[in-house]
Amino acid sequence: MRVLLDKRRVYLDYNATTPPAEFLNRQIQEWLPLWGNPSSVHQNGQKARSLFWSAKVHLAKFIGCHPLELIATSGGSEANNMAIRGLYEKYFLQDSKRNEIIISAVEHPSVKSPIESLKAKGMKIRYIPVSMQGELDLSVYESTLSDKTFLASIMYANNETGNLFPVSRLVKMAHKVGAFFHCDAVQALGKIHFNLHKLGVDTASFSAHKFYSLKGTGVLYCRKGLLPDNLIRGGPQERNRRAGTENVLGMACFGAVAQRGEEILRQFQGIGKLRDKMEQHILSHIGGAKVLGQKGQRLYNTSCIYIPGVQGETLLMNMDLKGYSFSVGSACHSGSLNPSGVLIAMGLNEEEARSAIRISLGLGVFKEELDRFLSDLIDSIKRIQSFPQNQNFQNEL
Repeated sequence: MRVLLDKRRVYLDYNATTPPAEFLNRQIQEWLPLWGNPSSVHQNGQKARSLFWSAKVHLAKFIGCHPLELIATSGGSEANNMAIRGLYEKYFLQDSKRNEIIISAVEHPSVKSPIESLKAKGMKIRYIPVSMQGELDLSVYESTLSDKTFLASIMYANNETGNLFPVSRLVKMAHKVGAFFHCDAVQALGKIHFNLHKLGVDTASFSAHKFYSLKGTGVLYCRKGLLPDNLIRGGPQERNRRAGTENVLGMACFGAVAQRGEEILRQFQGIGKLRDKMEQHILSHIGGAKVLGQKGQRLYNTSCIYIPGVQGETLLMNMDLKGYSFSVGSACHSGSLNPSGVLIAMGLNEEEARSAIRISLGLGVFKEELDRFLSDLIDSIKRIQSFPQNQNFQNEL
């Protein structure tokens, strides 16, 4: 599958957002005339509703669930909030003795923030640490679970390091004590094979713009029989689960890409070889460089690399001027002076965390471009490291 890219630049920030699939250019022109409100009973509305529903069918088939178990949202952040706050509002009072929520120390802010806001309502938050390789401490997780656990919320794949967590195993352990399990699966979609019904999660969040589709579109999976409270009220849309006129065009694009999901997964596996060669090249040319989370199970496409003596933001700006796009830590923290919370949780100090860059590959990245990037990257790193002020920086570390 081809994607829309600016040929003047080399894009290596796929975990932040993916370029849209090229075929959507043509499809969008066909779908724009279907502008009716899908809640209307006349033909204009019903044509739009048919398109919206077919998109859900395609997406549900790809991720292994029933289309009625999917609630359309504005993206992954809304889906995470809806799962966490919706489950609390709907089910907590039914068993208020369950006043603990378990999350990993490396969750996305759209999971951490709504969970931490529940502290004011009496919830206790239990954080599960990760190792220096980014792996979840399963023994701590198991010992923390109890009959007081209301919800466990653990991501499938970390957006900064690419580390994968054993979701199916975690779900079984949570269900054994009667707790709900939510999974932020945004980074996993289109990168690894999974089936939601087999995973057994209660809720899971997804975002279209991480999957070669449009921004402003996502879904929350809620297993059959589970009905979180509405986050957005004021209309009967989504079977009274999420008010607001549906984003038909966004969902149509999401579903169309999902139709090609198996093709994307096949193409994606080859990206692992490019990623591994890239890491080997950097490690062999830059003394002291480290691939963070390398020994843990990771997504094929993600490299988080510590480079001694180089501030990540300085390197990013230098390479940006040369036509390359990648990121420093999490893209959600761009512009922030705070070091990555994920890397701090993995045991790095603040200076080390600021010296890490994230390179994330995807469809549209080719060996020739990556070779050119690596050549310029190595040159830039060595030049920055040669600056006098960096000598003191390295000595302090």
